[in-house]
Order: sequence, then structure tokens, then C-alpha cells
Amino acid sequence: MQCPIDGTALVIAERAGVEIDYCPQCRGVWLDRGELDKIIDRSASEATPPPRGDDRGYSGGKPRKKRGGFLEDLFDF
Repeated sequence: MQCPIDGTALVIAERAGVEIDYCPQCRGVWLDRGELDKIIDRSASEATPPPRGDDRGYSGGKPRKKRGGFLEDLFDF
């Protein structure tokens, strides 16, 4: 399959059971029917509640490193 933007051959990558077609040249991403729904469902199931802290947004102690989410793992190519 060719990229609709620049005509480069698309590369297929499988991430978490979802096939993603992307262009290595322009970095465009294309999904087939139902794949966006799978990504949304998995993203929602991995959502975590916000950390508890006081009203100023300071929880005391060391700042925590932001945990990568499902979408970050999915689109890291």
C-alpha cells in the first residue's frame, strides 16, 4: 500500500495486537476499520486515577516520573 501523502510504501507495525500502517517518510499513520476502537478501549482500560495531593498540586517528597501510557507505547516508532 502506498502513502496517500507522498507515495512512499507504507510499513506495517503491530503494537499490542493492533496493526498500524505508517509512512517512514512523512510519519503519517493510517488505521484500518476497528483499529482506532481497539486503541481507545485499551487506552481507557489502562487509565489510572490522578495522584493524590493537597489542593496546590504538591504531594510532598520527590517529583514522580511520568508513567508512559498505552498510546505512548503504541506510537514510539
